[in-house]
Amino acid sequence: MLIAAIVLLGFNITARAQELMPEVSVKSVNYKYIRSVMDTTAAEVVKTMQKMAATYDIKNSEYYDDEYESYSVSMYIPQGQVLAVYDASGKLLRTAEKFTNVSLPPAVRNAVYNSFPDWVIARDVYLVNYTEEGMNEKMYKLLLQKGDQRKRIKTDEKGNFK
Repeated sequence: MLIAAIVLLGFNITARAQELMPEVSVKSVNYKYIRSVMDTTAAEVVKTMQKMAATYDIKNSEYYDDEYESYSVSMYIPQGQVLAVYDASGKLLRTAEKFTNVSLPPAVRNAVYNSFPDWVIARDVYLVNYTEEGMNEKMYKLLLQKGDQRKRIKTDEKGNFK
């Protein structure tokens, strides 16, 4: 009897919660950007900054004015920066992104360690360039060190050397 009362109470609470919750529809204006640049293996700081760029609402910015066709917005954190250009409707047209000394994706790390086994990654820079037209580039610039020797290499996000 007690169990039946608890089950009925649970259904009642669930039904009321569904009645009170409004229907929410999420629509992203910048889905092309997200699909082009988001990499699940990228560092969390990179993903966070890219989400900020994708969800930035230019229309609610204090600088928004109907008479301008595009807006340049700079976003900075200690490990990176994103320069994003939006049109008047809030669509992301292009970005230039630079992140320094972020954790590398496993594919990049493994490719470097397999090709340069005695070298240490002393510094890394991750560059992302996005354009609405699809001319997108993701590149890691790495400084390798072995004793007094230094070597600079470039790789894409999959570990392919350039």
